[in-house]
Amino acid sequence: MPLPEASDLDLMRRIRQRDETALEALYDRYAPRLLGLATQMLGQTALAEEILQEAFFRVWERAETFDPLRGQLAVWLVAVLRNLCRDALRQQKARPMTVESALSLPEESQWANLPDPLSDVPATASARARRERVRRALAQLPEDQRQVVELSFFGGLTRREIAAQLKDPEGTVHTRARLALQKLRSLLQDEEP
Repeated sequence: MPLPEASDLDLMRRIRQRDETALEALYDRYAPRLLGLATQMLGQTALAEEILQEAFFRVWERAETFDPLRGQLAVWLVAVLRNLCRDALRQQKARPMTVESALSLPEESQWANLPDPLSDVPATASARARRERVRRALAQLPEDQRQVVELSFFGGLTRREIAAQLKDPEGTVHTRARLALQKLRSLLQDEEP
């Protein structure tokens, strides 16, 4: 059977037997969707492409760890990719990011969705004003709540990871996040222009 028509299980069986064409077929089948997921998680296409390559290297090296009885291949591939993305985010957070530093990043990073400054000056001014409102609202949060928001939104950490880093119970982190978001929502609604 031609490899593009082979089932996922057949491709994995062939990969376990060190069939490189099976790995290529698997890559062709899943790489576009996995690259989209990695880019969404990391916010950087170049890094996402590196992580995607590493994910397929792991598939090649650890093909025997895939167990079809525990789930579909697509789910396993997403798990491999997601773990690598989280590792990359942890490495990036080795340089702690504060709200202020995140808000001052160039547009191709944290604020990629903001309008191009040359295309629409009023929209850019509006985006700048919105960022300033968010900055002021974050500054009004209690330190423990602001820290949870920063680690979650700018550090990419899960609540469990935040709890471990802060040495607080996960429930406490969850409560702080909920209270912080409620307060931010209230503060930002009060500041609506």
